[in-house]
Amino acid sequence: MYHSKLACIFILLMFCISSRAQDKKLISGNFVNYSFSRFVSQVEAASGYHFFYEDKDVDSIVINIEISHASINEVLEKVFENTNLHYAVDSMNRIFINKYFSIKTTLPAGFFDNNYTATDTLENFVINVTDQSKTATLNISPENKLFTIGIKTHDANGKATVAGYIRDSKTGEAIAGATVSADTLGIGVSTDQYGYYSITLPKGYYVFKISSAGKQDTRRQIQLYANGKLNIDMQDYVATLKNVIVSSEKRSNTLSTQMGVSNLSIVAIKQMPAVLGETDIIKAILALPGVASVGEASTGFNVRGGSSDQNLILFGDATIYNPSHLFGFFSAFNPDDVSNVELYKSSIPEQYGGRLSSVLDISLRDGNSNKWVGDAGIGPLTSRLTIEGPIKKNKTSMIASVRTTYSDWLLHALPNNEYNKSNADFYDASIHITHIINDKNTIYLSGYTSDDKFNLNNDTTYEYSNRNANLKWKHIFNNKLHDVVTAAFDQYKYSVSSTQNPVNAFNLGFNIKQSSFKADFNYTPDYKNKIDFGLTSIYYKLDPGSLEPFGERSLVLPNIVPSEQALESALYAGDEYTVNSKLSLNGGIHYSMYDYLGPHSENTYVPGIPRDTTTITGSTYYSVGKVIKTYQKPEVRVSARYLLSKTSSLKLSYNTTAQYIHMLSNTTEISPTDIWKLSDPFIKPQEGTQYSFGYYRDFKKGTIQTSVEVYYKQIDNYLDYKNGAVLLLNSHIETDVINSEGKAYGTEFLIKKTTGKLNGWLSYTYSRTFLRTDDPLAGQPVNDGNYYPADFDKPNNVNLIANYRFSHRYSISGNVVYSTGRPITLPLAVFTADGAAALYYSQRNEYRVPDYFRCDLSVNIDGNHKVKQRLHGSWSFGVYNLTARQNVYSIYFTNVNGKVQGYQLSIFGTAIPFVTFNLKF
Repeated sequence: MYHSKLACIFILLMFCISSRAQDKKLISGNFVNYSFSRFVSQVEAASGYHFFYEDKDVDSIVINIEISHASINEVLEKVFENTNLHYAVDSMNRIFINKYFSIKTTLPAGFFDNNYTATDTLENFVINVTDQSKTATLNISPENKLFTIGIKTHDANGKATVAGYIRDSKTGEAIAGATVSADTLGIGVSTDQYGYYSITLPKGYYVFKISSAGKQDTRRQIQLYANGKLNIDMQDYVATLKNVIVSSEKRSNTLSTQMGVSNLSIVAIKQMPAVLGETDIIKAILALPGVASVGEASTGFNVRGGSSDQNLILFGDATIYNPSHLFGFFSAFNPDDVSNVELYKSSIPEQYGGRLSSVLDISLRDGNSNKWVGDAGIGPLTSRLTIEGPIKKNKTSMIASVRTTYSDWLLHALPNNEYNKSNADFYDASIHITHIINDKNTIYLSGYTSDDKFNLNNDTTYEYSNRNANLKWKHIFNNKLHDVVTAAFDQYKYSVSSTQNPVNAFNLGFNIKQSSFKADFNYTPDYKNKIDFGLTSIYYKLDPGSLEPFGERSLVLPNIVPSEQALESALYAGDEYTVNSKLSLNGGIHYSMYDYLGPHSENTYVPGIPRDTTTITGSTYYSVGKVIKTYQKPEVRVSARYLLSKTSSLKLSYNTTAQYIHMLSNTTEISPTDIWKLSDPFIKPQEGTQYSFGYYRDFKKGTIQTSVEVYYKQIDNYLDYKNGAVLLLNSHIETDVINSEGKAYGTEFLIKKTTGKLNGWLSYTYSRTFLRTDDPLAGQPVNDGNYYPADFDKPNNVNLIANYRFSHRYSISGNVVYSTGRPITLPLAVFTADGAAALYYSQRNEYRVPDYFRCDLSVNIDGNHKVKQRLHGSWSFGVYNLTARQNVYSIYFTNVNGKVQGYQLSIFGTAIPFVTFNLKF
């Protein structure tokens, strides 16, 4: 009895101490125009209290109070004054908020009788209260539940791994690039393109914070005992006008070890004004720092001094060789298929290889797994339709889209009789199927096809197409290890034909096919290491060109350049290692191996002198599968990040890359008549080395992001051409190309505002790219062996992208673009040689076309936002090239009455209005 009384006195004493400690937690602050969530965040950060509530119960509360040294009860009385909300504070400083009914924090009488049972978690915790003859059930939201991961044991030491998928709560689609962070440790991870994450932590209690572009931030409370799974659903973010979120990169800007990485959400891309009203992913990429193009209506792009063929373009892991429609007026990607776009300019992840300058990774959507929906758009030149939905609900989903053009009416309306009889058609279509076999296995099947066909005044007809298919299998071995196995087939081909004169009718063709296999593994042994490793193999089959007669009356002689084969394989491994809270390292290697294979005949030349047709001494034939030439290179990828503070960091990276396939082109941009050439005994693989350094700083809680990056790049074995080089149907192409070396350097500035009525970014890039001939067998070197600007050397580039939202329905968007004109080679004089007139040219790329400037404007009108409405329409209209500036694309010269006259060519020489109607159903 004595001991029982002592126990009661002790419990009462502890309760009083707890109450007094609670009362001593006084709060001060000036909370003006605060939302409830913002108020809670500030109070929780300054005290030991923790709030539990339903978002929908407090979403209308706006707090305007000024308090000084007040208790929590005094503060909450003011906050909930004139509302129907009730609160209760327990002895553990937990604050429970409920609508209509009060909550008791003491245990009911008889709780410890044998009739009561208790659980270890709040998973099924329900409080029933009665007030004024009403009964209500308090269902705890996922944010306020405590999720128990693993089975509770006596061993509280060691680490455990939590893994799972993050999906859209409305559509069931996986969310790529979402961040999951345990703020108490400063540790965070991102989901992969399949929405999967894995994080290893010491056992204990954590609050996970989850965020993603265009989604409402959420959190999960977990008690981690052992390895387990936690799938998380995220809701769309419906912004107030004071907080419009376009994209969410608040954590990655300063915390990520990668640098030179740009991420664009499809929402931000669709807000940008585009030529003829068609949303264009490539044009959006051109607005980023360090990215430029050689001219208007060019789909090819140049990254940090690299040529357009040095970019690896992946569309749902399918390799795209020509990402354009209609000579570059439109990109080949339907924006309705796309979930996310990432561009790697430096610090390229080790799993990527085969290109020198960049990787453009375009991720596809999985499709709605809950219900069938659609999206359609009608513009002046193109229309598109997308259908998505569950083949089997929450098991198998599909998204399919098609896009086509009807541009002939515009061509026929041209006043010039030389062009108003032209025709142009294109289409692209894709399908993506996701099938969840079970918790550990998922299958992804994708297909893409595109076709272009156009002719100029019924004369020459151009056709080109892409065909791509891949099958992926994702298998989860355990929470720490998973892999993705991919088998793919990619094809690009084109043909040029002329049938106007039956005697000279011809068909010129080119074809490249590649079959690939890769296995990518991800292993997370602990919270300090994230290890990637795997292998990849690509088999190339290339038909460099064929000229054949078209029709029975044609007298054209056949000319077929022999086909080429090669096998490119690689092993890679890398580790992202967190040294401490400030320093993180990322190191990896991509070891590539390349074999040029038979059957093929290789010319032999007189050794030690320049190669041309007069120095061919014979040829050597290699049988099927015979290795003709082997190249291999360890490609190093190293980067580091050091946090100067919570809002600023320094990063540096070192990359080496190799490229075994080359594009041969007489133009400065990607065109349908480009030829791709494999490395062989004479044409060496291109090699690049890049050094980068950057400073990153966030302002206003990450809503304003700034960065400065500097880089230097060395390029070896870059392919350039001799004067007068012949590229088409050349069976000895090695006599017309020369190896060059290059150097590129520059500085990139970026200011980006991600929230608010006004959002967008401003970028400035200063960059230079120079080449020089370093091939001892080149004969007469270009520019006497001195450095000269590359065709895509444009020192100054400025891009301003701005969006202003007046209301939920009305917004306005604008672009301002400026760049230095690209280099050109000009004729300087006319002279007579052997009785014939000839031109004397300047040094290679000694002059430039005039500078480029363009301003675009668009107005976007959304329909109403009624949730139950079946059809949702929106309009977008505006003007491309608002100032009607005649930007010069190229300069050419013709002989008029014996005199040489120069002309400037503009692609869009006037303002172009556009209007597009979009419909969701």
